Amino acid sequence: MRTRDEIDAIYKTSRWAKTRKTVLARDYYLCQECKRRGIIKQGNTVHHIIELREDTSKAFDLNNLETVCLACHNMEHPEKAGGRRKAKRNPNVIKFYRNNDFNI
Repeated sequence: MRTRDEIDAIYKTSRWAKTRKTVLARDYYLCQECKRRGIIKQGNTVHHIIELREDTSKAFDLNNLETVCLACHNMEHPEKAGGRRKAKRNPNVIKFYRNNDFNI
């Protein structure tokens, strides 16, 4: 696990600023978590799917980054609002959301 100082240093680099802008533009500034639920909502936070505390080599990996709104980011990180830390995601589990495009 990485220290908070190591992680904060990454966020202060020009490389992070460029990567962040790239992700926001790629996702059209839309929250990807809300979008998976069929909701269109503006997002302005770039979220690491695999947390930096677990693997700093994925800090700039575009496949590990997504745009989220503040509400969704707070749900992913309840400990930042004084709550309990969320259980780690199992990398072998895939999230599926209801798709209203099909009437089955």
